[in-house]
Amino acid sequence: MTIPILEQYTTLSTSSSREEVSSALKAIFTVKYLDPETRKALTQLLLDDLRATLLDNTISRLSKDDASLALSTVKRLGGTPEVACVLGTVSNLRCLLNLSTKVESSPQNDALRCIANTVLLNESARVTFVGNEVDGGNACIDLLQKSFSTEHIFLASRILFLCTATASSAASFIEWLVEHKRPNAPGSGTVIDILGAKMDDLGDPLREGNRAAKEAMTDLLKLAFNICVHYPKLVDCEVQSPGIAGADSEHKIIGDYWSPRLDGLLPPLLRAFHANPSSSGNPLETPLTHVIHSLITIPVSPATRNSWFGVQPSAALSHPASPDSASSSSSGSPSRETLLPTFRETKSRLLERASSVLSAGRRSLSRPSGSRSATPTVPDSASRAYELLDATLAYFMPGDINSDDISIRNRVPEGETLDDLVSPLVMLITRFCLGDEDAKVRIRHWFIPPNLDRTSPLEKRSDLLGRSLRLLQSLYHSRLNRVCGEMFFAMCDSDATTLSGYLGYGNVAGFLFHKGVVSAPTKTNTLGAPTITPTGLPINPITGTIEKEHEPVNMTDEEKEQEAEKLFVLFDRLEKTGALPPSQNPMRKAVQQSKLG
Repeated sequence: MTIPILEQYTTLSTSSSREEVSSALKAIFTVKYLDPETRKALTQLLLDDLRATLLDNTISRLSKDDASLALSTVKRLGGTPEVACVLGTVSNLRCLLNLSTKVESSPQNDALRCIANTVLLNESARVTFVGNEVDGGNACIDLLQKSFSTEHIFLASRILFLCTATASSAASFIEWLVEHKRPNAPGSGTVIDILGAKMDDLGDPLREGNRAAKEAMTDLLKLAFNICVHYPKLVDCEVQSPGIAGADSEHKIIGDYWSPRLDGLLPPLLRAFHANPSSSGNPLETPLTHVIHSLITIPVSPATRNSWFGVQPSAALSHPASPDSASSSSSGSPSRETLLPTFRETKSRLLERASSVLSAGRRSLSRPSGSRSATPTVPDSASRAYELLDATLAYFMPGDINSDDISIRNRVPEGETLDDLVSPLVMLITRFCLGDEDAKVRIRHWFIPPNLDRTSPLEKRSDLLGRSLRLLQSLYHSRLNRVCGEMFFAMCDSDATTLSGYLGYGNVAGFLFHKGVVSAPTKTNTLGAPTITPTGLPINPITGTIEKEHEPVNMTDEEKEQEAEKLFVLFDRLEKTGALPPSQNPMRKAVQQSKLG
């Protein structure tokens, strides 16, 4: 069957009828299997005929009326690495780029989609496409700048995102992208301003639920993320903490270095962060997740604190509204009435590295001073992040469900994990705590208000504090386990004693063990953490709950045995998570000494 299809096309001539040409093209388009060599041969033949008809005006098997179907056929054939190698040459990429402005009968731009597939499947084609001979990067930025079509914004962003995915091969192009000034571009005239303008342009269609706008925004944000991650590694940048020694480009960590050239991305990203709507019960879905990925690469510094948090009134310590308001121990909600002025594994690894740096505590705290106005001029990103995390965990972990319950995994979108979905948001809150003293105090106040109900176990609460503490004990969600610990550690002044004082050593013992703290703090050394409730009741430093007077234990032998089994399970779990060395497990010692019958 393969040979007749190839022959059916090659035997066409300028005298062939439109029906014969259409039949040959449809046969190629619908065939279920073609061997690689035939597929490559047909692709080159079709592209040569399209070039002859539309670009060179020379003899061809195809007429202009056949061009749309022929180009769609090329796109269909190009979905394999073998054909991507054929399309990835200078001549063919240049041809496809020129065809992208010639064939517009389809709602999709199949020429640009061919290029996007090619640079996805063929890494060397990325370098070729943005090179001087094709100059495709320049063409895509022009398209991004001038077009208001979501199709064009999506495809130009997708191609540029793929062409900037690898810093080692795209270094010179990424530098050129950021530094080259373009005529008639907004702001300073660089791609940074173009990206910001397009993010704002897509805002209204996103709010209307436009799916094409959602796809365009997603790839636009992926491109922004690549630039934020790679550019500071390629040029001399500002060190964001005095404690960071100079590092080569390979070992620079997200957020350690930053270039003022990228500052223009923060305002549009924050506008998207505050305005991005959710079309489902899950508050944390694309493209909002990609907004957060980009935001965690941008430093929280004195120079940018007003962009991040606005000027907060004294009432800003009020507790944000919670999905579980009935179980919240605080009341009141800060208003946010005013608006701001007008490849997956790789990203996961980068987030892992950034998380490791957060755990090392290598950030300086800014302690801004100044007057507080009566009303904020911009929304508070700390409040937005808190509310978003609250709503997200309430959606995935309703009530006081155990953090490792399988139903949680069943609620996560297919192909995602709760670790991948929520960890970047937790890391963003951690960065707020590490980067700004005022934001840290407010976040701690929201999580652990002074009038917190401490009559029952904190980890059993059906609110954000309880869910976050349960994630600290999670075996399945290992990354969330770690980043939630770092978040609490950062909001408690990066001090183990303060952390234990606020939450109880028992809730944070496993996390602290992994940070090298192996013993409980003394009751009198809790720094700023409360030791008594507002009503004067003492707080147990181990549980974080109200200290109760010990009553005489009056249990039957059977009840004592049940309690012993509970203790055995508890200490066994601490031992398995690494929070307790086997040599320090009292239940193990008791068994070895035959004290348990």
